Parts: sequence; C-alpha cells; structure tokens
Amino acid sequence: MLSRFLILFFFSTIFANQVQTLPRFVSLRSASIHMHVGPGNKYPIEWRFVRQGLPVEIIAEFDTWRRVRDHQGTEGWVHKSLLSGKRTIIVMGSIQSLHGKPDAQSEIVARIEPGVVATMLETQPNWCKIEIRNEQGRFKGWVSRKQVWGIYANESRA
Repeated sequence: MLSRFLILFFFSTIFANQVQTLPRFVSLRSASIHMHVGPGNKYPIEWRFVRQGLPVEIIAEFDTWRRVRDHQGTEGWVHKSLLSGKRTIIVMGSIQSLHGKPDAQSEIVARIEPGVVATMLETQPNWCKIEIRNEQGRFKGWVSRKQVWGIYANESRA
C-alpha cells in the first residue's frame, strides 16, 4: 500500500511540475503553421503563419492544442508540437537603436527596423537584451522594453 502511494505521489509531482501558467509567451517552431478556428484539425484553417521564431502568446489550452495570439492581435488554435519554448521578441513602432549597455546614452550597436524578430537573452526593468542574426552578422545588445512585443511588463529573466 505504501509503495502504491509513493508511486502515485511521485507521478503526480512530476505532472504537477509540468503545468505551466497562462498566459505565457512562446515562439513558432517552423515557417509554415496553420492556425485553426478551433482546437483540432477538423476545424477550418483561418490563418497561416509563415515566419519561424515569431513570438506568440498562449492564452488558452485544450488537450494538445494551444490558443495563441500574435503581436497584431490575431487569435487561433495551433498544435503544441508547432510551438517552441525559445523566447523571442518582435520590434514594434519605428526604427530602434540597439545599445551596447542598458542605457540610452551607451554606444549604438545597430539600428533595428519594426518587424525584426530577435532572441530574448535577458531583461532588466526598462531594457531587454536581445540577439539578432541576419545576413550582416550577429548582433547582441539592449533595446527598450517599451519598443518590443513578447515580454510581460513585470517579467524578469537573467
């Protein structure tokens, strides 16, 4: 009897630790993902994402399906296997400066256009450290948190 209890306790602890909070940010695993109007393949496809790494916010879950919202407010259902835990952000607004330090007076490493998707590395109260890889190379630096989408105001990440 005790061994059954311990086994049950062990498995319930493992599965309890896998429960994640809602809402939360993730990114798209591939460059072609169908978004359905409901949680399953039998529901019509409403939208098709064509950008790998794009940040999306999971706002609901049903079985293996996740209701997501993108930076433009578009919502729909995608299978969880099409999502990645890799955190990314998308630059919003106008052209932004990527700084060498989390300080507006620090050197400018690069200028980034709206719509650029970057990997999130670290956050501070007003800044987000990101990495961008493109044809020109690899750039790391700090951008104002107010100028990106894909991170919560009270979220911290070191």
